Amino acid sequence: MPVLFVGRGGSCICSCTDMFEDRNWEKEFSERLEQYYDEMKWLYAELYNNDEQAFDYFISMLHKSYEERPKALRSWDRKREQKPDWYTGTDMLGMQMYVGCFAGNLAGVRSHLDYIKECGVNYIHLMPLLESPEGRSDGGYAVSDFRKVQPALGTMKDLSGLAGDCHRLGMSVCLDFVMNHTSEDHEWAKRAKAGEKEYQDRYFFYDSWDVPNEYEKTVPQVFPTTAPGNFTWCEEAGKVVMTTFYPYQWDLNYRNPTVFNDMTADMLNLCNHGIDIVRLDATPYIWKTLGTNCRNLPQVHTLVRIMHMAAQVVCPGTLLLGEVVMEPSKVVPYFGTVEKPECDMLYNVTTMASTWHTVATRDVRLLKHQLGTVFELPKQYTFLNYLRCHDDIGWGLDYAFLKQYGFEEVPHKKYLNDYLKGAWYGSEMRGELYNDDPSLGDARLCGTTASLCGIEAAEYEDNKAKLDKAIGLDLTLHAFLLTQSGIPVLYSGDEIAQCNDYSYHRDPLKADDSRYLHRGNLSWEDVEKRHDPETVQGRVFGGIRRLIETRKAYEVFDAKADCWVVETWNDHILGIGRYYQGQKLIALFNFSEFDQTAWINEAEQYYDLLTGEPRAARAVGVPGYGFAWLITSYVQEGNPVKLQEEKPAEPQEEKPAELQAEKTAELQEEKPAELPKEKPAKSAKDSGAKRKGSARSGKKD
Repeated sequence: MPVLFVGRGGSCICSCTDMFEDRNWEKEFSERLEQYYDEMKWLYAELYNNDEQAFDYFISMLHKSYEERPKALRSWDRKREQKPDWYTGTDMLGMQMYVGCFAGNLAGVRSHLDYIKECGVNYIHLMPLLESPEGRSDGGYAVSDFRKVQPALGTMKDLSGLAGDCHRLGMSVCLDFVMNHTSEDHEWAKRAKAGEKEYQDRYFFYDSWDVPNEYEKTVPQVFPTTAPGNFTWCEEAGKVVMTTFYPYQWDLNYRNPTVFNDMTADMLNLCNHGIDIVRLDATPYIWKTLGTNCRNLPQVHTLVRIMHMAAQVVCPGTLLLGEVVMEPSKVVPYFGTVEKPECDMLYNVTTMASTWHTVATRDVRLLKHQLGTVFELPKQYTFLNYLRCHDDIGWGLDYAFLKQYGFEEVPHKKYLNDYLKGAWYGSEMRGELYNDDPSLGDARLCGTTASLCGIEAAEYEDNKAKLDKAIGLDLTLHAFLLTQSGIPVLYSGDEIAQCNDYSYHRDPLKADDSRYLHRGNLSWEDVEKRHDPETVQGRVFGGIRRLIETRKAYEVFDAKADCWVVETWNDHILGIGRYYQGQKLIALFNFSEFDQTAWINEAEQYYDLLTGEPRAARAVGVPGYGFAWLITSYVQEGNPVKLQEEKPAEPQEEKPAELQAEKTAELQEEKPAELPKEKPAKSAKDSGAKRKGSARSGKKD
């Protein structure tokens, strides 16, 4: 029986049966649309006051996008419809990169897919590459044309070609979709500047500062020092325009259905060029209401839910990745519900920030508390886990929890920044502040994983003991990354311990944005050293590769595993437990530079996952900045590590032009540590060291 809905005000909304009449649509498209049509129309009618014409255009746009979808991608869709959890296996590993920094352009990335494959990566996240004006691009997040690639990086045809190559290798492609705003050079913005009201209505234009001043009373500033305020005077139009981020980024007005329709069409166009995962940038900001903080409003969730359904109709299997840089209580709702999902994946921002807090404090209590919250969520909720990315580290920690241990927000933020930038006595870490606001006592932090672990300073000082510790911390953090529930993502360059690039200070277009500290070009000279175990690059690359291969081989790392926090009775050691299909893993991570003991008492016989040797899970000694992966099996007799090594290889599905990864260097063997002896804490003077030489990082100005 056809379902008939009534919208607000009593107006009738037609049934899906009526909608499909007289439409010569393909059976596949019709069946998919019918599955979501009623909910889609109901939500759209609520949002846009029963605008039938706008909704009819929206549905026609979906069909047009379906018609334009290449046959190869439609085949890809059907395979993923049969396996909707295709992205949750133990082999899923991402790498985030700027195309220009990684290989110059899209053609360069295509030529280096063998290297990406060798890293164990099967999902590449290409940072913003659509057309944006030089000098006013915000790293590509000020898009002037959503259907053109930045000319220096290639063309849309090149993007499709790269995606096709990746698909043939079993790899997925992610791309940013900046939906909150456009560049002031976008066609809509240019026509708005010229006075065309239709296009001014696609943004937030005001004749005077009266309404903007009312907004400013409740809306926080994103960049209070570098771009204060949320509005900018537009000289050409003689009006005020909303600019939440930078003055050249104009906020889109999603109260206008034309904006939503056309932006969704632009997103689907990217999917039709082979994009598998769409990163929705600045998701919480996209709906504005006067008198609120214009963050996380209910209408945002409605928009994202409709976009999710649109993708399932046109290109099922495409995933929406939400960028929600908020506290945990604001993040989780963007998953929607298991029955009515919104984002398929979300960044685990809180765990990332809590990890670096733990590095600086050597205290795991906050991390235990935060992970406990994550582990309680439904397994269908997939987080994207990472150590570093293109952005800064913001200290949005749970200060209410920390306060019980004597941590106060403002002084603690200062300590974290001082320690991780190397200004704290004895710190070997190297970073720089971003968007420092002395009036609020707030700042964010920039730096690569290697530099924040102390590798940069140790190499500068040519201090082998410090270097060993720093590499140990780097590998321990990556082991922790691979142990978490969700999908781990490497930041390009971390796999070879690439350090900070201080050369941005000499570039006038970059000098005022310290995030370029960790956005340096990948050193292919250093990549060539990855198989030499005597080099830093070889030690880190080989270590990470072995961790990745180990994770891939054991079902206990599956996304469907039960996860919990293991009490170690030592505030320096984090314990994580995982259980899946008879395999149980106890993972221990020592965030102190000194040897520590995890006071656990597990009855089963455990084995070290990396050495294969028996290792009791009782009073486990863990080296300074070290870790242990201990495994037992309830379904196999004997050593599960040896049994895995003796297991015959399963036949692999043939993939055209499969690239063969070279054998990588072995992770340095870590012997079980003896129970630590008491020893006085040593503190070395802060060397203030800068990275020597220009081949690896450049010299700090």
